[in-house]
Amino acid sequence: MDLFQLKVIDTLLREQSLTRAAEALDITQPALSKTLARLRDHFNDQLFVRVAFQMKPTTKALALAPQIASILKELSLLQCEQLPFLPETSARHFKFAAPDAAIVLTLPSVLMDMRKQAPNLRLHVVQLDVEHLHYRLESGEVDLAAGDYPLLVQGIKRQRLIRTNYLSLVRLGHPRIEEFKSLEGFASESHILVAAEGAGHYNKIAQEALELVIPKENISARVPGFAAAVLLAKYTDAIVTLPRLIAAALARELELQSFETPMKLPEIEIYQYWHERYDRDPGHIWLRSLFHGHCTRIANI
Repeated sequence: MDLFQLKVIDTLLREQSLTRAAEALDITQPALSKTLARLRDHFNDQLFVRVAFQMKPTTKALALAPQIASILKELSLLQCEQLPFLPETSARHFKFAAPDAAIVLTLPSVLMDMRKQAPNLRLHVVQLDVEHLHYRLESGEVDLAAGDYPLLVQGIKRQRLIRTNYLSLVRLGHPRIEEFKSLEGFASESHILVAAEGAGHYNKIAQEALELVIPKENISARVPGFAAAVLLAKYTDAIVTLPRLIAAALARELELQSFETPMKLPEIEIYQYWHERYDRDPGHIWLRSLFHGHCTRIANI
């Protein structure tokens, strides 16, 4: 057996799908099927059997799971300790997952710093999949995630990047902006609410608090992202209320007018998350430091 075959078993245990496992391993499905056939011969066991639309592990595969996970963990630690990371010459590709708020806040300056410090290094932004985020961090499919995920605990390390409150935006030249300083005037206007996937429970609480004071007929739209909400506000008379740092950044870029939200909303926190398997990886340490340093700077602006 070789390490790749162990990774095949580990990935199939997690994905329970030949298609998804092949994508995660970056190989073709026929190649994966051939490897699985060799593993079945080696262990004299089916290892995975098709049940409905899934590949379910046999008792033998489940018994192998903790041993394989331990071997792969030790290997990753060994690699981290032996391989130095030199950003100026590294050509590594890191994978980053986050909601659009964290992307807009962090990536522009982070990418500029990367271009200066590590010109051959690449950062690939992957689609945020909160349901499978733990597995993707554990497997290395995602190197670093940003956002607010309080249920992401076992084997996961986190570091706070940003803590901020809320700010409201309207288009430049809005005729009634002076009336928004009162809660009554604020609630009587048209609003755009944000239901962003992966934005965290703080944002959900804030949106629910807004709904308590804004009449239903005054909620003109609900959108899945902060940037989309701000674009709608720019071309209508609607108000959008966002975490302060993302609101300020988008207001500058899209030329909107900001004002203090006339109601108390919970502070929002954004963390960066990584799996403990990669905690001592010099490349990961460098990448996390880059994100943390950038967020510390913008939080103090």
